[in-house]
Amino acid sequence: MLGAIGLDETQESAYRTLVALGAAEVVDLAHRLALPEPDTERALRRLERQGLAAQSSARTGRWVAAPPGVALGALLTQQRHELKQAELAAALLAEEFRAGASEPAVHDLVEVVTGASAVAHRFHQLQLGAAEEVCALVTGNPVAVTGRDNESEERAATRGVAYRVVIEREVLALPAGMVEVTAALGREEQVRTVERVPTKLVVADRSLAMVPLTGRDAEPAALVVHASGLLESLMGLFEAVWREALPLRLAGSAVREESTGPDATDLEVLSLLLAGMTDASVAKQLGLGLRTVQRRVKGLMELTGVTTRLQLGWHAYERGWVAR
Repeated sequence: MLGAIGLDETQESAYRTLVALGAAEVVDLAHRLALPEPDTERALRRLERQGLAAQSSARTGRWVAAPPGVALGALLTQQRHELKQAELAAALLAEEFRAGASEPAVHDLVEVVTGASAVAHRFHQLQLGAAEEVCALVTGNPVAVTGRDNESEERAATRGVAYRVVIEREVLALPAGMVEVTAALGREEQVRTVERVPTKLVVADRSLAMVPLTGRDAEPAALVVHASGLLESLMGLFEAVWREALPLRLAGSAVREESTGPDATDLEVLSLLLAGMTDASVAKQLGLGLRTVQRRVKGLMELTGVTTRLQLGWHAYERGWVAR
């Protein structure tokens, strides 16, 4: 837990033990830590440099712990200051980069990553660097990264990064597929399924994408795409697949698909709204509460992946839910 301020496991254990004892001889501390005395003394010297421990002035060879509230507080303050300085330096470098390349060259918009290790590393970087949302299309034949290896997804989701994922149905039949999907749903990720996705794809914050370049039997390679028309096209591809996919939900301990079609009441609500009636009028006409009508409309908008009622009407006609 104290690794963030520069302590390794041995040093942290030594400090915790010293705090619990208040003071101790090197021999006693080494015995409690099950370490050789030289290793224990090195750990204490490190703690001394960090201001977490000191040699007793009253008794040679005896060490005392510095009060955690004071000593750790000072280290944390220093760490925050250094982190702030690093953030400022990063912002300045980013500004310099933008100033020097206001119109990036074509070769700066894409990069090719080759080899399973390099592809996996770039894949993890992309997710760990996301701040808001990660969108992904997942096939049933992982090449460089499997669901069990993808710790970066869990870490990003824990930080509050939203996930929208479309998986092939084949994934649910894999030995660990259902376990991984259940874990993702447990992290409140949005997961949908289709029979087949057109390609593997992951997009972070709509600003960086990664797609495979090679087939199943070739050496893994991927294309990393920065903000560009190509990236917008990839994001459009994801949204199209997302709209047609079936949502997955946890039902008790099982995962099930939700129906994508509206029920009879949804169709009545849609028809009356498209006829020009207000929400209140529709509610009165159908004997429903106003909030029920609004909740159903919101559900249909989420189902079709739209943000306005005008778009909802267009999708309703496109999908044959209502007729002219």
